[in-house]
Amino acid sequence: MGLKDTVIDLMPGPLVRTFAAPYIAGKGVASGVAKADELHGKLGLYSTVDLLGEEVFRREDVEAMVQLYFSIIEALKGRSYASISLKPTQLGITDSEAYCQDNLRRIVAAAAVHGMHVTLDMEDRHYTDATLRMFRPIREDFGNFGIVLQSRLYRTPDDIKMLHAKPCKVRICIGIYNEPPEVAFQDKVDMKAKLFEQVQILLDHGHYPEIATHDEPLIRRCIDQLDKRAVSKDAYEFQMLLGVPRTELQQEIVKRGQIMRLYVPFAEDWKYAVHYLKRRLAHSPSMALMVMKNLFGS
Repeated sequence: MGLKDTVIDLMPGPLVRTFAAPYIAGKGVASGVAKADELHGKLGLYSTVDLLGEEVFRREDVEAMVQLYFSIIEALKGRSYASISLKPTQLGITDSEAYCQDNLRRIVAAAAVHGMHVTLDMEDRHYTDATLRMFRPIREDFGNFGIVLQSRLYRTPDDIKMLHAKPCKVRICIGIYNEPPEVAFQDKVDMKAKLFEQVQILLDHGHYPEIATHDEPLIRRCIDQLDKRAVSKDAYEFQMLLGVPRTELQQEIVKRGQIMRLYVPFAEDWKYAVHYLKRRLAHSPSMALMVMKNLFGS
């Protein structure tokens, strides 16, 4: 663990909570819904509302998460600008793959009743195969189910080719999990180059790329290439994290007539929010700098 990671890990929860709060909608389902409404009403932005929480081990806690997602779906129904995302470690994968898949199916089915899209998040490399195995049969039955793939992994082009015969929405991102050189690129420049390539592969296979990055040169490179290919503006979208200051670029994308979607996390238990924020800070020096600017008012 480097010095930066050590310092971030030792930061007290209240400090992280106070100065990184712009990156989280708040506590409770209502906070996520309110933020989604605000973003769309004021800025024309779409949202993926996410219940923070990973590594949930007890079945009673997993079931509580499932019930919370039913509440989120009920609260968000009728909002075409809002979707939700799910994590395998939140929904029982540490118990068994079959149990997790059943929980995923229950939530996706409930969302499908309201025409709401659901994204299955991709966690670290230990869960990649299981996540893809769980995804495919549910996608076979439900058209409102998409997935995340990470450009840092060497395997991603093959995963795209084997994803599903039915086109689906795929959030393509660098990924936040630090993976070893045996399985992943180590240089961000390489990861970004691969993300650009993988957007093209997704399109070639009929999928809907959800291009998740804050890197403006990469976004502009994608836009130029997509325009050259004459790809319809409703055949892909861009995604960013709540709180990252890219308002001007986001509004430029909205004015192009495209979907610009923000990842909008909220927490029922603040410990999950603190964990999320610390991991984001450790992953992104630029985000850590923004938090420090908030701290010192500069």
